[in-house]
Amino acid sequence: MELINTPPEKIRALFHAQSANRQRLSVSGWRERSRRLKALAKAILKYQTAIQEALYNDFRKPIGETDMIEIYPILHEIRHARRNLRDWTRRRKVPTALPFIGSRSYILPEAKGVVLIISPWNFPVNLSIIPLVSAIAAGNTAIVKPSENVPHTALMLEKIISEVFPPEEVVVVQGGADTSGTLMELPFHHVFFTGSERVGKVVMKAAAEHLTSVTLELGGKTPTIVDASAHLPQAARRIVAAKFSNAGQICISPDHLYVHEQVFEPFMQCLQDVIESMFGKEPADSSSYARLVNGYQFQRLKSGMEEAVGNGARIRYGGQMDEEERYMQPTLLSEVSLDSSLMKGEIFGPILPVHKYGDIDDVIRKINSDPKPLTLYVYTNSRVIEEKILRQTNSGNVCINNSALHFYNSDLPFGGVNTSGIGASHGYFGFLEFTNQKAVYDQVFRYSLIDLIFPPARAWKTWLVNLVIRWF
Repeated sequence: MELINTPPEKIRALFHAQSANRQRLSVSGWRERSRRLKALAKAILKYQTAIQEALYNDFRKPIGETDMIEIYPILHEIRHARRNLRDWTRRRKVPTALPFIGSRSYILPEAKGVVLIISPWNFPVNLSIIPLVSAIAAGNTAIVKPSENVPHTALMLEKIISEVFPPEEVVVVQGGADTSGTLMELPFHHVFFTGSERVGKVVMKAAAEHLTSVTLELGGKTPTIVDASAHLPQAARRIVAAKFSNAGQICISPDHLYVHEQVFEPFMQCLQDVIESMFGKEPADSSSYARLVNGYQFQRLKSGMEEAVGNGARIRYGGQMDEEERYMQPTLLSEVSLDSSLMKGEIFGPILPVHKYGDIDDVIRKINSDPKPLTLYVYTNSRVIEEKILRQTNSGNVCINNSALHFYNSDLPFGGVNTSGIGASHGYFGFLEFTNQKAVYDQVFRYSLIDLIFPPARAWKTWLVNLVIRWF
């Protein structure tokens, strides 16, 4: 199935229509924004079955995964925004220093304007709608560009959005790189992009031409540490669930493991047992296991695994593939060279390298020598180890004794650092990304102490200024 690209002239017309309408939306109250979000939630529930079918048609995403990883987070995000929208949008008083007595200061959140949301293929509904929730809550108009790699889901998104919003408020445009190029030529007020580091650089460079602010969610390597004190069966279940859901095509899935040498072999057995308990001995027949999204991703992962094995890696479990089905069995590798392509770039698939370590300081040094990860997972029952890792590493997010569940907490900011991302999403932090926090200084009284130090210079004015410098 191929999408029909939105013509460039239509894209420009939609942008100008939203530009003309943005001021009306920016002054809308929290109640009106809440009504829009409620209508969006109703549409998501109305089309829940159709969303499940679309995602299955695109890459056999299991229904349970769709409900828990696509539908639930969206509805939770909408409920959270509606509960808090009144507080988020109200002006916030801030203190004013004593020399400015007679005035008041406050921060007034205002919509940025016309925003662009570019979403990826791995969670095309979740990662299109959750940023949109924040954009609507902030009072923006929005153009949403879903991935062309999931055409059934992209069309379903267009259907849902068109039923809820007029195009001058929110609209979906379809297409590939050419469509993205047309969009990035336009002077949006904010761009929210989720995808690879490589494309993120292209987006940021194009946005710089218009001095457009950006939020980039880019992924990257996600190291996972399993300490000797960890509860091994529990850690294995949580790692396997996070790693092999969506066939590993998740930016926050465990990318590679560091397992303490004292528990390495028992933990490898735990991983194998859990994989079979979740997906059966033949995951190809399991209704709980997805497929790779396209042939390119299949070949990329196949080449990476073959290269690693050629350089001495051992397949400890899995390794079976079917190119026609775009199927790759959950696979565990050990003794993977750090110079292999699997260890240099984000794996983004059902291959899990497992490394043995003896000294946690060596693991910390390795993590710190690599680009800063989006997420770091730590399985330990030692507070000393936990605090050491928290304080001596940098990452966008951390989970202790679990994997990926931080994504579901709308009170936590979700985002990376440097190459793993810029900015944050979810809840109030997503709202902030799509707003300008306007600083307002209001001279309430007619006279101000500051008026006293205006030119011409006098000795007593100099004394007054020095008093303020020293004491205020």
